Amino acid sequence: MTRVAIVDDDPIVCSSLSTILKATGTADIAWTACDGETAVDRYEDDNPDVLLIDVQMPVMDGLAASRKIIDAHPNAKILILTTFADESYIAKALEIGTKGYLIKQDVSSVIPAVQSVMAGQVVMGAQVLQKLHVNKASQTQRHVSQAGDNGENRFSGRFANLTERERDVMQLVAEGYDNREIAAKLFLSEGTVRNRISDILAKTNVTNRTKLAVEWLACQ
Repeated sequence: MTRVAIVDDDPIVCSSLSTILKATGTADIAWTACDGETAVDRYEDDNPDVLLIDVQMPVMDGLAASRKIIDAHPNAKILILTTFADESYIAKALEIGTKGYLIKQDVSSVIPAVQSVMAGQVVMGAQVLQKLHVNKASQTQRHVSQAGDNGENRFSGRFANLTERERDVMQLVAEGYDNREIAAKLFLSEGTVRNRISDILAKTNVTNRTKLAVEWLACQ
């Protein structure tokens, strides 16, 4: 059984998430904590399979705690779970090397997110992707206008060398679909989708699919 630790300054959140994860048979709860400093100390004593952690907390915030944990344990699987879809927080979480960023309002996404992280994937909540898309759209509009009518210009930079099929896969990745869903939509096998995503990562020199999604949305 997957062992999950939960860090949130609201004990009710810790209790609720614990109940959901245990009741659905998703995970056992290794431990809970209410601030980042305690989380760092507890992680040293007991490494869970997945750590769910909030951003804004007393003593030490979740991003600072995540950095300390990942510096000491590079293979740590940390999921940010917060109410803040702030682009600077999201960027920092990606820079640190966390495995995902979820919004608390979408509690139903926690179970599949934990499962995806255990399967080696990086996950990002639909609300987070939407937030990034909206913010990046305003920043890139002037560049789209300068490109004129040549639609291919928007695929400059990292994505210039992708094939049309790879761009189809990339669009669905950016929309938050997993490999199984992408395979169904494009009438491909899951293995083919995995291979296409691996090819895209290699061509773009990006380390994971979440960063791919963020950069793809930025160029739309």
